[in-house]
Amino acid sequence: MISNDQRIEALSQLGFFIREELDKDKANQSTFLDELTRKAFIRNGWFDPRETKSMLAYWATELNTENLNRWISDYEFDSKRPYRVGLILAGNIPMVGFHDVIATIISGNIAVIKCSSNDDILIPSLLNELKRIEPGIVEQIEIAVGILKNYDAILATGSNNSARHFNDYFGSVPNIIRKNRTGIAILNGDETDEELNGLMLDCLKYFGLGCRSVTKLYLPKGYDINKIFTASLPFAYLMDNKKYMNNYIYHKAVMVMEKKHVLENELILLLEEPSLFSPVSVLYYQFYETTAELNQIIELNLDEIQCVLGHKNRPFGSGQSPALSDYADGANTLEFLRKLTLGQLSN
Repeated sequence: MISNDQRIEALSQLGFFIREELDKDKANQSTFLDELTRKAFIRNGWFDPRETKSMLAYWATELNTENLNRWISDYEFDSKRPYRVGLILAGNIPMVGFHDVIATIISGNIAVIKCSSNDDILIPSLLNELKRIEPGIVEQIEIAVGILKNYDAILATGSNNSARHFNDYFGSVPNIIRKNRTGIAILNGDETDEELNGLMLDCLKYFGLGCRSVTKLYLPKGYDINKIFTASLPFAYLMDNKKYMNNYIYHKAVMVMEKKHVLENELILLLEEPSLFSPVSVLYYQFYETTAELNQIIELNLDEIQCVLGHKNRPFGSGQSPALSDYADGANTLEFLRKLTLGQLSN
């Protein structure tokens, strides 16, 4: 088993490799990533190459020695006996399960990876590159084919429905099982144009399919909704994607037939609606009068909220760029893996 320093160096070199490839791409040079993103898009029409390269750019930034050392600085792992950690990855946005993969590897355990059928090209391809960089890491990576088996613990992400099945099936071993969550944004009316552009990034990046994507806006009473439409205009390219365009046409038709008071600008649909989860191409909004009223609403929905954007919360535009220590559903993956390696978890 290679050392922790070797694992960190290998992951850092992977980040450097991705950065180099993206730089070549910007210079219109043929790259490994061109073919990779093309294949991923053919497999999954939501993985538009522009969005996939954006996710790759995020990981190119995060995977460096300083970041990785800072991330694990508070954790001590017992690497004498590596555990086999089954990873059931989601496929809603490109490489969404990669955090679980690198957390398992960096903790000295074996990642037994069950990729989503919607995202089974990107992560395996990058892990092949990681193996080339550091051959000693090969023994920590397995891509599961068929039914996941021979595991000591489970990290799984899925819908609320699949989470119930995961709990039944994997309840006998230590696990983290994540459910549906979403992002919300709180506006007070004083947002700058730059902040509103950042908000639209939180809403529309990856077509709004991520668990951190903002799907619900809380607006002060009397807020001018035209500001939202204006801020959305730089994302007009989304309509070039057939799946997004079809969603827009479909949801608009349904709302019109149901005689709902929908607002639209041929890019996004805005609907006043109490629910948190809006479908693709739709943003729900709700007016509030007092902070106390708003806090009460949020408190009642905490189990469904992944992140909150706004002046007193995460900055606008940062929703899709979490730090390595920003754990989905608030479940600290490294702490879970630390306890696993120290034998402090039981089924």
